[in-house]
Amino acid sequence: MTATLPTTAGRAPRHEVDPVLEITDLSIEYQAEKVVRAVDHVSLTLGRGEVLGLAGESGCGKSTLAYGINRLLKTPAVVTGGSVMFHSREGHTIDVRALEGDDLRFFRWEKISMVFQGAMNSLNPVKKVRDQLEDVFTTHRPDLGKKVRRERCGELLERVGVDRNRLNAYPHELSGGMRQRVMIAMAMALDPQVMIMDEPTTALDVVVQREILREITRLRSELGFAVVFITHDLPLLLEISDRIAVMREGRIVELAEALTLYTQPQHDYTKTLLGSFPSLTGERGGFVRDTGSTHAEEIR
Repeated sequence: MTATLPTTAGRAPRHEVDPVLEITDLSIEYQAEKVVRAVDHVSLTLGRGEVLGLAGESGCGKSTLAYGINRLLKTPAVVTGGSVMFHSREGHTIDVRALEGDDLRFFRWEKISMVFQGAMNSLNPVKKVRDQLEDVFTTHRPDLGKKVRRERCGELLERVGVDRNRLNAYPHELSGGMRQRVMIAMAMALDPQVMIMDEPTTALDVVVQREILREITRLRSELGFAVVFITHDLPLLLEISDRIAVMREGRIVELAEALTLYTQPQHDYTKTLLGSFPSLTGERGGFVRDTGSTHAEEIR
């Protein structure tokens, strides 16, 4: 695999200059008959407009961390320590763990949104796409008239590359790629500053996966939101991420810029992950800096 990565030469890392999300010493346990610590003192900072990849094998705590950030954990999961601080573009700092009720509900869509794994399980199978998109505006923008809501729904679909006539379709009438695009459109509806994507392309074939990744990269560039992209597929993260955190057994074992992690992995587990994917074109290639690009693109 050979790819280009954005250059950061001469610039301070955006997560240091302009952080949008700061996770400090976060711990999460599943408190059932046996207590299991799924997230163990994790600290991460996400820069405004940055793509932070989170990699690791199934069961390492990636999704639990994502749900903990957005306060979506269900019993028996419990946050046992740490903080999650959100810094809005308006200059306000929000303690996410302190939010309750309507404040928390509005925060989830307006500040941080989430794209879940498996769109067919996330979309309501008996409601049309239009109705599901409109629900977001009805709840969070009740002052909008019906005509405006419907126009915005059409604009959202077109923004993610789906014709607006699909608004009248049910989820089962759409392809897997289209359903995932609908989920991304829904997550973008209120112009959030952070999007958490929990393995959004895992169930898709490689061609559709590539198309979705291009859309995410394009939208991030146009709209300026930051992304936490979660997957076990480390080569995929190498293409789209500014930095990558590698997680194992609930802990971050390595965190580095994508190029550095690829060429100079420090932890044995990272080296194992990098070596676990067979090459389709011979020996593993290198990365080339692309000074004119704002995102990673594959080249030959």
